Amino acid sequence: MPAWISFRSLMKIGPVQIGTYRDRRGRTKDAAVCTTDGCGWSSDYSSSTAAQLAARTHRCRVS
Repeated sequence: MPAWISFRSLMKIGPVQIGTYRDRRGRTKDAAVCTTDGCGWSSDYSSSTAAQLAARTHRCRVS
């Protein structure tokens, strides 16, 4: 069964949305997800700064 993750501190930079959450071990993580249909890019980071940098440098290949 999938774990339910609740995000807090949501931020949007261009088409990328960043959210802070706690993983199964209780650590705080940041996720960056591209919201463009068909892109499918997402990644987890240990700091908000790294997630923001990834959001600013993401180049979506979907036209």
